[in-house]
Amino acid sequence: MIKPRTGLHFLWLAILTFILDILTKYFVVTRFSLYDSINILPIFNLTYVRNYGVAFSLLADHSGWQKIFFIGLAIVISLVLLIMLYKNNDTQKLQNCAYSLIIGGALANATDRAYHGFVVDFFDFYWRDWHYPVFNIADIAICIGATCLVLDSIKNSDKKSGKKS
Repeated sequence: MIKPRTGLHFLWLAILTFILDILTKYFVVTRFSLYDSINILPIFNLTYVRNYGVAFSLLADHSGWQKIFFIGLAIVISLVLLIMLYKNNDTQKLQNCAYSLIIGGALANATDRAYHGFVVDFFDFYWRDWHYPVFNIADIAICIGATCLVLDSIKNSDKKSGKKS
């Protein structure tokens, strides 16, 4: 009897996300000074900022405990998601992609925190004087992963209730 492949088959996506994020952050840190900005489009800049907190710079003004806490949290979440990937069948594509994107993004931001003491952000979208909080590739991967989990949940709830998708 052949054992079906697990969701660990999707870890390539976590590795790709991690590498892409680290390389883009390296590019920004080596070519920009802090707060340097290059206008790309009328609504988009590449702007080098440092985030000492989490999403939207929450907890950035604390004494530093948040750095260790968020590195630990990223590691714990990644380990839990690795276990879930192992338990999943490789046919659960949406869920496996979601877990892998979240792992790659979480570990990339954790690496940034461990190495720099902050997370490098650089995508700056704005409209007139309003700027969306600056973010990076890891943040995008985490958001896409979370969205995929919601979509997978909706898709599977339709199956459980007997609806056809």
